[in-house]
Amino acid sequence: MVRHAVKGFAWWWGGGMALVLLVLYQSLASQPAIQTPGIAYGDKLGHFAAYFALTLWFAQLYQRRAHVQIMVLFIAMGVGVEFLQGLNPMRSFEVADMLANSIGAIAAWGLAATSFGTLLLRWQARA
Repeated sequence: MVRHAVKGFAWWWGGGMALVLLVLYQSLASQPAIQTPGIAYGDKLGHFAAYFALTLWFAQLYQRRAHVQIMVLFIAMGVGVEFLQGLNPMRSFEVADMLANSIGAIAAWGLAATSFGTLLLRWQARA
């Protein structure tokens, strides 16, 4: 994957990986740290938001030709996590969660094809 000339690339990439680890922990822990009680479809909105944020974050670091790969990697991660949840008796396998994860990644990929795909670069150029 060809990366953008982002200043502090290693720090931005490391921050993104920390977010990936947070999502993995949240997804696989027996008791998730962040819950959405009382919000209709809050769980699905959380799935959407997490995968949207991850995909858009990494899209900022890599050129547009890598965005499909980034999206596919996060969709695969979301599907894989759901299968792993099915192995934990305290969690459940849900196709709807896979769908929410995937829609989040696809939405971010679509947004990254616009000027949002270079938002970090443009922000750094102004600083």
